[in-house]
Amino acid sequence: MPTHIDLNSDMGESYGRWSLGNDAELMEVVTSANIACGWHGGDPKVMRETVQMAVERGVGIGAHVGLPDLLGFGRRPMQVTPDEIYDYTLYQAGALRAFAEAAGGRLQHVKPHGAFYTMCAADEALAEALVRAVKALDGGVVLFGMGDIEPTAAAAAGVGYVREGYVDLNYNNAGKLVLERNKGAWEPEEVARRAVRLATDKTVGTVEGGSLPLDVRTICIHGDAANSGEIARRVRQRLEEAGVQIRPLQST
Repeated sequence: MPTHIDLNSDMGESYGRWSLGNDAELMEVVTSANIACGWHGGDPKVMRETVQMAVERGVGIGAHVGLPDLLGFGRRPMQVTPDEIYDYTLYQAGALRAFAEAAGGRLQHVKPHGAFYTMCAADEALAEALVRAVKALDGGVVLFGMGDIEPTAAAAAGVGYVREGYVDLNYNNAGKLVLERNKGAWEPEEVARRAVRLATDKTVGTVEGGSLPLDVRTICIHGDAANSGEIARRVRQRLEEAGVQIRPLQST
């Protein structure tokens, strides 16, 4: 049983006059923040303000890179080439790194968002392009992801890889995520129960009623659910009650 784990959340997804998420609440609970870079959500002002919150609270800063699909919130698959994946990643992560360094922080990780995430987890050429972009960022930046393709590509390129697990999304028997186009409110106690199971038993349930082995170093709590702040607090509480320490990624 692990004694410690990192908690991450997707943040900074508001833009212009449109507001989404509970970033201030989540920053008090999580240890890593995946900050939108303007393509599926976010804008320069929101990026700057979210990075500043993370720096002030000692939360690890991650670039949450998405497909150029603001209307679809980055959750619609697109036909893209490996070179485009490389360019999209470097462009967005480079912008967020600039904000991080200007605020006195550093870019800790890169995590693809939505369809970008699932496409790279399932396609070797896209995964390799993603890893190349993370490597080009240098500075010890690591990749958050899932599946078996990305960790192999990361190891071959000498890029740090952090396997991630979800407790407010469902898995199917193939180990794939069942994505929600619009994030609904989940019951906090159920999400916390899943988190404790994942951290202590290293398994997740599936929509078909099965069980999958899953050994992770970080657990994601989505920031766009209406009650995400309450969920995050309950998850952290139940994990700590189960003897799991919540620590920044550098300590896990």
